[in-house]
Amino acid sequence: MLYWFLKHVLAGPVLRVLFRPWARGVDNLPEAGPAIVVANHLSFMDSVFVPLALPRRVVYLAKDEYFRRPGLRGALVRRFFLATGQLPMDRSGGAGAEASLGMGRKVLEEGGVLGIYPEGTRSPDGRLHRGRTGAARLALATGAPVVPVAVVGTDRLRPAGALLPRLRRVGVIVGEPLHLGGPDPTAAHDRFALRRTTDAVMDEIMRLSGQEYVPSYAAHARARLLTAERPGG
Repeated sequence: MLYWFLKHVLAGPVLRVLFRPWARGVDNLPEAGPAIVVANHLSFMDSVFVPLALPRRVVYLAKDEYFRRPGLRGALVRRFFLATGQLPMDRSGGAGAEASLGMGRKVLEEGGVLGIYPEGTRSPDGRLHRGRTGAARLALATGAPVVPVAVVGTDRLRPAGALLPRLRRVGVIVGEPLHLGGPDPTAAHDRFALRRTTDAVMDEIMRLSGQEYVPSYAAHARARLLTAERPGG
């Protein structure tokens, strides 16, 4: 109910007036049944404009730090994320990450749309970075199609140091669904199949977004930039 209210009554109409978002290929999202929306990640606002563009509800795997913040503000943020259907994603690997993917699989088995950012974090330099294999694992395990999405222009909404977003147009381009095979439990745990599949999805996102691709993880690029910005770095 909160998701519908925010999209259609409260936030959605305001965002459409302020940012005049455009979208192409929205009909490529299947009308029913499970689907994995896999997008590039330029800004926190991506998780606003992608669901705004798509006709179906998107459930995101959000980083679990959002759900563990202390105090009243943390409780409000946690309640908001849960109310809008977002699920905590453990990015530390191991059993925690497997449990997070299990929640995503449940969304797909119930016929829902799951949103994932394969880069794992926002791009620190506007380029498209190497994808992590979680989306491919879910696609191969469940047989759900992967819908590649390119978000355009959200990195220009809030430059570093700015308190308020700039009023610029942003866009969402939805590619044709990729049917990667499955359900195939063997392929879902084959690291070579997962890497091959992930790279194919990233190639499609690159084609849609026009971004330069770099074969390194966004988290590593962010760490290098932070090190370089430190005194003596």
